[in-house]
Amino acid sequence: MNRRHIRYYIFLKDVLSLALTAFGGPQAHIALYLNLLVQKRRYITEEELIELNALCSILPGPTSTQTLAAVGYKLGGPKLAYLTLLLWILPAMTLMIFAALSLSYFQETGPELRFARFIMPMAVGIVAYSGLKISQKVIKTKLAFAIMAVSAIVSFIFHSPYLFPVQLLAAGLITSLSYKKTPSKEKQKMHIKWANFILWLGVLLAAGLVGYLTKDLTVRVFENFYRNGSLIFGGGQVLVPLLYSEYVELKHYLTSDEFLTGYGLVQAVPGPVFSFSAFLGALTTRDSGTLGQIFGGIAASAGIFLPGIFLIFFVIRFWDELKKYRPIRCSLEGINAASSGMVIAAVFLLSMPMEKSLLNISLAAATFCLLNFTKMPAPVIILAGLLFGFIL
Repeated sequence: MNRRHIRYYIFLKDVLSLALTAFGGPQAHIALYLNLLVQKRRYITEEELIELNALCSILPGPTSTQTLAAVGYKLGGPKLAYLTLLLWILPAMTLMIFAALSLSYFQETGPELRFARFIMPMAVGIVAYSGLKISQKVIKTKLAFAIMAVSAIVSFIFHSPYLFPVQLLAAGLITSLSYKKTPSKEKQKMHIKWANFILWLGVLLAAGLVGYLTKDLTVRVFENFYRNGSLIFGGGQVLVPLLYSEYVELKHYLTSDEFLTGYGLVQAVPGPVFSFSAFLGALTTRDSGTLGQIFGGIAASAGIFLPGIFLIFFVIRFWDELKKYRPIRCSLEGINAASSGMVIAAVFLLSMPMEKSLLNISLAAATFCLLNFTKMPAPVIILAGLLFGFIL
């Protein structure tokens, strides 16, 4: 084994270590990347990592996952990048599929969701906290605030998964019109290699066609999550309103309680928040038996993660030139504002089916306050709620 392969092997060990210990969502993940990948191992510089994370933040898909895969891409090309993706998502995906299988078992044997009754209102509190933090980060102007407010109202009233991408595109177009207010940069001719874009689009069209022709639920699960993975800007929090509208309200694959339980549980799992999709995919295919549920969870995971990976591999080759175009930079303000509005709407959509008891309201409020005013991590809060649910 030559020195380069040894370096790749060490890098993959580091990725697996992160997958088993990285709690706290994208912001916490980036801090861990800085510590391990930059300061300790020196795979890339701090400036390169920040640049990659900024690029991934403007693309649809899971930001911290794309950033880590992009580091693998810079180190060893596509093969190392795909191995990076696999090791990063495998532990969380496995745990969430196991959670779905366990939930199905409990439902069949009688206890239903009583053991997780504290998790549901706590999940609402977590989404509320996420909405606050996102809005504080991205809302800097009156226009952005107005877009956020309109997005929240429209998402709450219509809550259709097919309307979300329209909102994002319209919001991005609105703020891109103000590009003349930003300083220009010297531009050069871009040399674009279209292979990964064609791959992304080809898989999207093929999955839709095969799902339509075969009516196979596993294929349709892959297509659904692949489509959503191609549209989600803003991380795992924005995943909630899209998937809730489609899987609970439109297609009725899950109940609201099941959805909230899964979202709460994923907060206690290391790795990407997008692994929540494995839980949803496994429950959607519950009528197919245990093996069918496992395949459903894998299909959902592949569907949600692959679009962002294909797109980052496409854009990373000409990003240095693309970011010099002012309308591109300005459109991000609108996209981020609309995304934060969707998360705010999700707080109310998720709380509506929940029983309006004093206990549930208190748990949601307490979770929000603990996250906002203390340093208590979400995994500890969720695990405590799960423990008390089993005991009581």
